[in-house]
Amino acid sequence: MCGTNTTLIGRKEFFYLKVLVTGGLGFIGSHVVDRLIRDGIETVIADNLSGASGSCYRNPSAVLYVNDIRDEALDDVFDREKPDAVIHLAAQIDVSESQRNPLFDANVNIFGTLNVLRLCEVHRVQKIVYASSAAVYGNPEYLSIDEIHPLNPESCYGVSKSVPESYIRQFASMHGLKYTILRLANVYGPRQSSHGEAGVVSVFLDRMEQGKDLVIYGDGEQTRDFVYVEDVAQAFVDAVRADERVDNQTMNISCGIATSINTIVGMIGDITGQKVLTTYEQARSGDILHSYLNNMKAQKLMFWSPGHVLNQGLEKTIAARLTVGRAVGN
Repeated sequence: MCGTNTTLIGRKEFFYLKVLVTGGLGFIGSHVVDRLIRDGIETVIADNLSGASGSCYRNPSAVLYVNDIRDEALDDVFDREKPDAVIHLAAQIDVSESQRNPLFDANVNIFGTLNVLRLCEVHRVQKIVYASSAAVYGNPEYLSIDEIHPLNPESCYGVSKSVPESYIRQFASMHGLKYTILRLANVYGPRQSSHGEAGVVSVFLDRMEQGKDLVIYGDGEQTRDFVYVEDVAQAFVDAVRADERVDNQTMNISCGIATSINTIVGMIGDITGQKVLTTYEQARSGDILHSYLNNMKAQKLMFWSPGHVLNQGLEKTIAARLTVGRAVGN
């Protein structure tokens, strides 16, 4: 149930003394870094700055290396810092861009991940936690989508997030690298750019700030599974802190609730107290009508559950944007 944060029973004392976060300046990555730092974990960021979070936020307690995950120079970061675990978030996340330029998409998401895996092997990293996506499932054959649902991605992005899962399992088999794969639903929250995958909340808020209509494709009754970014960040930290039950496991991280786009618009209007102007356009070819993920495996194995209901998460997201806006205005 979304909004009920289960007590973490059986969580072991933190074993990984230093964690390297690829993409640690990005939307999700910056929140993961915050959570690691808050828990007293030595944290290193590798980021090429291309997807830095919307507020250009960086936690000053983390060590930053400006590196692309495809660069040979990343070897120097691993050699110098000697991380015990890697949380791998760096990726090309724009679905439209993946369709226009699949070679670039694959180069970053597949070959970039392979480079990270190679360095994990060479430098004896003990565990990798990989950010996968609900896009690997494609058009659902049934709801809710559990982890044994067939993988049938309908975008190049979905393919490029799915293939690394297989490579990770191969490295685990060949080299003993432990892993946890987290397939994320539609993540939203503070610092989210209005570009890339699943940024509908940020897109809507941007357009409202600009005095523009919110554009809805189709009738707005299509549904998605929205999960708040702080809850997602907690899942990544839990994945490196939990006991061996989560090692070599793949889990959905979601709210487990289907919410329509029209409902999102209504909530935004209620929270802001503003009249929300909307324009409905023809549904886009290939758009999935309904999707939500089953998160029971994460609840059972990792004792994780989302701590925010959608209304709470939206309130915090909007409040954060207002705070940033006032700071910029000053």
